[in-house]
Amino acid sequence: MKKAIIILLICICIPQLILAQSSDKLSVNFNRVSLKEAFSVLEKKTGIKFYYQDYWIENKIVSKKFDEATLKNILNDILEETTLNFIVYNNAVILINNSVVYKDLPLNYFKASNNNYNDNSAIFYNEYDKAIRSKKNLIIIGKQNENSIQTECTITGVIKNDNTGAPIYNMVIALQNSNTYTTTDKNGYFKIIVPSGYNVLEAKLMGYDNVSKELIVYGNGRMDLSISENAEQLDEVLIDAKRDANVKSAVVGLTTIDVVGLKNVPVVLGERDIFKVITTKPGIKKTGEGSSGFNVRGGRTDQNLILLDDAVIYNPSHFLGFFSAINPYTTKSLNIYKASIPSEYGGRLSSVFDIQSKNGNTKTFSGEGALGPVTANLTLETPIIKEKSSLIVGARATYSDWVLNLIDEASLKDSEASFFDGLAKYSHQINDNNNIQGTYYYSKDAFSISNDSILKNSNQLISLKWNHTFNEKNTLDAILVNSQYKYDVNYESNANRNFDFGYKVNETQIKLNAGYIHNKKHKFNYGISSKLYNTNPGKISPIGANSNIQTKSLQKEKGLESALYVANIFKLNKNLTIDTGLRYSYFSALGKATVNVYENDKPRIATSISEVKEFGKNESIKSYGVFEPRISFRYLFNSGFSIKGSYNRTAQYIHLLSSNTTESPTDTWKLSDYNIKPQKANQFALGVYKNLKDNNIELSLEAYYKTMEDILDYRVGGDIIMNENIEQVLLQGKGKAYGIEFLLEKKKGRLNGWFGYSYSRAFTKLDSPFIFDKVNNGDYFPANYDKPHDVSLVGNYKLTHRYSFSANVAYQTGRPITYPIGKYMFAGEEQVVYSDRNKYRIPDYFRVDIGFNIEGNHKIKKLAHSFWNISIYNVLGRANPYSIFFVNENGHVQAYKTSVFAVPIPTITYNFKF
Repeated sequence: MKKAIIILLICICIPQLILAQSSDKLSVNFNRVSLKEAFSVLEKKTGIKFYYQDYWIENKIVSKKFDEATLKNILNDILEETTLNFIVYNNAVILINNSVVYKDLPLNYFKASNNNYNDNSAIFYNEYDKAIRSKKNLIIIGKQNENSIQTECTITGVIKNDNTGAPIYNMVIALQNSNTYTTTDKNGYFKIIVPSGYNVLEAKLMGYDNVSKELIVYGNGRMDLSISENAEQLDEVLIDAKRDANVKSAVVGLTTIDVVGLKNVPVVLGERDIFKVITTKPGIKKTGEGSSGFNVRGGRTDQNLILLDDAVIYNPSHFLGFFSAINPYTTKSLNIYKASIPSEYGGRLSSVFDIQSKNGNTKTFSGEGALGPVTANLTLETPIIKEKSSLIVGARATYSDWVLNLIDEASLKDSEASFFDGLAKYSHQINDNNNIQGTYYYSKDAFSISNDSILKNSNQLISLKWNHTFNEKNTLDAILVNSQYKYDVNYESNANRNFDFGYKVNETQIKLNAGYIHNKKHKFNYGISSKLYNTNPGKISPIGANSNIQTKSLQKEKGLESALYVANIFKLNKNLTIDTGLRYSYFSALGKATVNVYENDKPRIATSISEVKEFGKNESIKSYGVFEPRISFRYLFNSGFSIKGSYNRTAQYIHLLSSNTTESPTDTWKLSDYNIKPQKANQFALGVYKNLKDNNIELSLEAYYKTMEDILDYRVGGDIIMNENIEQVLLQGKGKAYGIEFLLEKKKGRLNGWFGYSYSRAFTKLDSPFIFDKVNNGDYFPANYDKPHDVSLVGNYKLTHRYSFSANVAYQTGRPITYPIGKYMFAGEEQVVYSDRNKYRIPDYFRVDIGFNIEGNHKIKKLAHSFWNISIYNVLGRANPYSIFFVNENGHVQAYKTSVFAVPIPTITYNFKF
């Protein structure tokens, strides 16, 4: 080996090096042999000796066949995917790692530069500079090539958790002393374009050690990292966004939830709940305590696309809205897009909830769980093939119904409730360029009201995903998902009226998402998707021989929704970034179906039917197409201050039908068809963002204005249950919403948390030429979920490393309601006259929760790490009204108020991790 080093030094020092090679043609077949074996074969065939260091070629396999090829061509081919170059000199092949010995240097190689460390001409100088050579952790990426010199290079890689082997999502990879940065995707994958030469890359995310890597970059290449968790930071984090992303990205209205930090937020019955926490952020509200669904920036509950590993969850709650249907122990991240909705997402007007589940531990068997007063939770992770594939399985279930006895509602005292949910996910890293994963999720609820009826509902989804990297510039995700939601109501109270009622919706989607990095200024995303809906709107059948209920089924519905999209992130300069996108969605309602056609100048009632059309199986009934342009920008004044703006147009082809003010498990979904148009919305948003104290304090102020078309509502007194002509009771009108949102968040330190405030309004307009289709004389009126003032304060104070105190304060304006304003006598009974719709409001909502958190000791070597949470929900015992309703009792109208939790609810929860 000394001989090889001497020859190498001589070669570098010779001013004019004469390269030679044998001109003989060779035929050779390498069938999965090591590179060392391949060199041995070539030595025997040519008589030329090879010189190299063994560790340069460890674990490198060759599978190539050559016919009548020169030695130079063979070596160029088998060394193409390595960092090795070679020279043929004096009947010897000398391998050189990450260096080139030139006969003649390329033209202008040593061009003038004032910044050697970022100029391509300085590569040779930087590599051999004493200060650089002294650094043991210097990473060489790419391969020097005498025929080409790149000024910009693309670095790709995957970042994983050093303890579990799971990919790290949302970690920021930034070029030091530059505005160039990127973030890891759901699979821990990143791409970043850097200048050739010497660079320093930093990887940062709260909860993990900060990592800095010094690189010599010759060309495109790969850098994978394993990064350790930072226990000290994990204790402090509540909610964390990407580093500087609130200021530097071109995304408006993005809320990112750090699931680890949920343990410090006091919630009802001690159950960690990602959905309860997001309602403490500005712009995201619930109609009331215990209600299901969310109202995002003046949108209805059905206008949110809730995705778990790219598959839709139709009912995101358990136990009538008290618990989330998402297990926090199997959840990796949650991103909520309220404004700048990426072009790849469609089908809903207001927001996207992108929930990603964890990948299992690829290194060791591990798990975590919790025991609370109502639920038990256990999640297990295990490697299948170490360092390559893993399985995570999580399950959660109730074991007590005592909570129903605390609800201030007499009819629920003898009720029972239970739920279960489970998730299993398998992930496999085939190689550096291919990764597959599969997720199965199932949840089930059973709810019995006063022993006369049983409601059962369930979610089920399957998600399959393949991630492929073609090269440093091109990637592809292929996704196949299926989602299903169904419920069944079994009523047995009166033998003459006993019945069973069921509903089901099923959708299957295939989606291709591609990414292309054109250069440092342009990054493209594009794709195609197609989704098939099948719904069974309802079937009722009698129970028992004495039941008078007649069997009845509504005709099934089918629809096909497809879309094309393309987006471009354009970095105009270091200050201005523009994110443009165009999505075209197309929906077709499909037969088999019987459709009523109504006269144009008359209301949709039975007497105005002009024709009844019959459509065959899979025949197109009606089609709609909508262009959905989206654009956002960010102007960066400095590293901690920016302004952003966005415009989004969205379309929705499936609608929620509900007889309640809030979303409930017995709601049904209705597809757009011959008579029901798709909903459409336009939103404008503008925001100012400021970071202080080394990004420890984030300030944001966002304003928005939204208009909506063809949103669904109902005629007064309309019956939507088992209605064969549902279009006759539906109205489609306009909506508008506007608001301003303020957020102050402190992310680290003894005291951390956030304060959020929003002022927002949401209005509906139902106007028509026909008097009985007008509501409130056709004027705008407050929507059911219009709550102008919303204040949230969430804080955590760290007493010591193991003990902390947390608190949650919430205030909201009472929601609108319709009150009786007069009375009259009819048939000997007192009757009431109601006000305009939603003219009055129920009392304001106010609640305070407190919690005390006890960490187990922080010894590294122990069987399990524990965490105790002692919390009191609604510590003031305030009876916040959920609803106010009126009934006629003994000839007189009586008003009633319903509260969900009217007393403090103390809980103790034990959490463990091993």
